[in-house]
Amino acid sequence: MSKSMTPRRLFNALSYRIGRGLRGAWAAVDGVLWRFSQKSGALSALYYGLASTRFRREQSAFLAGRARYLADLGSERSSQALLRRNTHRIEKGLCMRPRRPLFAAEYIDQMLTVYRSRMLAAASSDECRWASAVLTEYFTVVDLQRPQMQAAKRHFERTLELAAKGLDSGPAAASDAGQVLAHLAPFQRDLPAQSLVPYESLLALSRQRRSVRAFLPKPVPRELVEQAMLVALQSPTACNRQPFSFRYFDDPEWVLKVAKVPMGVTGYEDQIPAIIVVVGQMRNFFDERDRHLIYIDGALASMSFILAAETLGLATCSINWPDMEEKEREMASLIKLDSDERPVMLLAVGYPEPSALVPSSVKRPVGEVLRYNFE
Repeated sequence: MSKSMTPRRLFNALSYRIGRGLRGAWAAVDGVLWRFSQKSGALSALYYGLASTRFRREQSAFLAGRARYLADLGSERSSQALLRRNTHRIEKGLCMRPRRPLFAAEYIDQMLTVYRSRMLAAASSDECRWASAVLTEYFTVVDLQRPQMQAAKRHFERTLELAAKGLDSGPAAASDAGQVLAHLAPFQRDLPAQSLVPYESLLALSRQRRSVRAFLPKPVPRELVEQAMLVALQSPTACNRQPFSFRYFDDPEWVLKVAKVPMGVTGYEDQIPAIIVVVGQMRNFFDERDRHLIYIDGALASMSFILAAETLGLATCSINWPDMEEKEREMASLIKLDSDERPVMLLAVGYPEPSALVPSSVKRPVGEVLRYNFE
């Protein structure tokens, strides 16, 4: 034995070689298994149930979200996914042309139950005022010949009476509230002859936006972040559920801690003035069919935030989030995510360093991406 090869070093070397050999053997077996398992849904389920754990965290997060969703139905929170979803569904019915004389009958009772609990908890919230406006319009136009709809209207009116008793607003404030409510129901847009933002300006903004990885050592005013967030919140989201939150960090120590978790920031993580973790929340869904909406809606809001930040003189860099269990556990532990929450992506935010270079990132031609019908 070499003098430099101590028993511990020998053990470590052998462990490494054995481990590498086992990993190589398993990779070969795994390659056979997944090629065989992809032939049917049942075999795929068996593969991911026994041989691979890659989707288990998503499954666990969704089940935790469903449990949170059901628990929220009986809570006194003023903001609730089911209220937003059903209010938006009624809005769509009101906007249909031609409008059906009877719609939403299959879920109006459920809607009114959750509406009452929210109204008694926070009738003056924007969300409740919006639901009130939509329901008021609904019972104005829907066919009330059916006993179910007559009972539903009485339920709604009784809820308004109970909520009014709990408010200290008085008759004058109630009148003001009515004026606000009128603007929260579906309305006809006052379309200008030309968009307030010409296409050429939007195209120029989209080309001005670049992923920046060199920032000035200058704090980002939070009021600018909030302005960009106002734009982000106008983004489309399935049934208005908004299944995300933006976790913003501008303390230098915390920015560095968060930036070190994802891959892809090597070389500039210590230059980032502020960082956002876009977090998806499974608690907004009752069915597995919607589990990907955290990524779709979170990404839509992120893009709107990015463009808004650009108009405010701020630069951003989208940071890819790797779907790796060890990374997700690390981020969840670091920023205290709930069991149903999953990172969607990260955004570096700051003032761009004027002399820094940015990648050209040449985009694919339109004709290569856009296809009409079956061309």
